[in-house]
Amino acid sequence: MSIILKTPDEVMIDIAKRAKAKRLALNLTQEGLANRSGVSLPSLKRFEKSGLISLSSLLDIAVVLGSLEEFEELFKPRNARPSLFSLESKPSKRKRGAIK
Repeated sequence: MSIILKTPDEVMIDIAKRAKAKRLALNLTQEGLANRSGVSLPSLKRFEKSGLISLSSLLDIAVVLGSLEEFEELFKPRNARPSLFSLESKPSKRKRGAIK
């Protein structure tokens, strides 16, 4: 288990900074990225400044920046090593949450 030392707002800002750095590394202007991704220029500017953006727009930007594959790993279960002493073959997947 990892310890998270950042707030969600800090993570949003970090993602926006990395996206901006990647945009600049690809020599794209904000207008160029907005045109290629289909995200409005004001939305892109707000994202780079504050980290605020819809998931759909973020994925559109990720496509242009060549980073969509990284989102494929989000929320995937981590492969835990099975215990040598475990009799269970595989835990069943939950279909409902129990906490209200």
